[in-house]
Amino acid sequence: MPKHVTRAVCPGSFDPVTLGHLDIVGRASKLFDEVVMAVGVNPSKSRMFSPEERIAMLEQACAGFDNVRVESFSGLLTDFCRAHDVQAIVKGLRAVSDFDYELQMAQMNASLAEEVETVFVPTAPEYSFLASSLVKEVARFGGDVSRFLPDFVNDALVARLTSENDAVGGSRGA
Repeated sequence: MPKHVTRAVCPGSFDPVTLGHLDIVGRASKLFDEVVMAVGVNPSKSRMFSPEERIAMLEQACAGFDNVRVESFSGLLTDFCRAHDVQAIVKGLRAVSDFDYELQMAQMNASLAEEVETVFVPTAPEYSFLASSLVKEVARFGGDVSRFLPDFVNDALVARLTSENDAVGGSRGA
């Protein structure tokens, strides 16, 4: 009898992918046979990087994990799970405030797809404050965020901010 493959999804916008994201996917890759990094695409939300750029960065960042692949999705995550035979949604928790929100999401997802479980993974302490939005905000003000991102992601972030500043005739402050 063939072995049943356990498959999990790690959803997010990954705008941009951080070392905190990679900590969670690395740990999930040890728990499941396959992990799908699902890049959420919502045209109504403004992102720094396009879906294609976020997917490419995530593919490069996850290249060292043999059992991780990257896909995009729009719509309900539970529909994505059904379509890809995913049994679990893996969510990283940084703080109690994350738990409050993520528990509501997990309960809603369970009501939509009883066959899909949500697994909460506490973020490593060194990444407990890290969020893509915070990284972008600090970088916009000229702060060095290189220690929170893969090198190639930091380079892309700096290049994007430089081109945005050039387009408006400004320069990044120190």
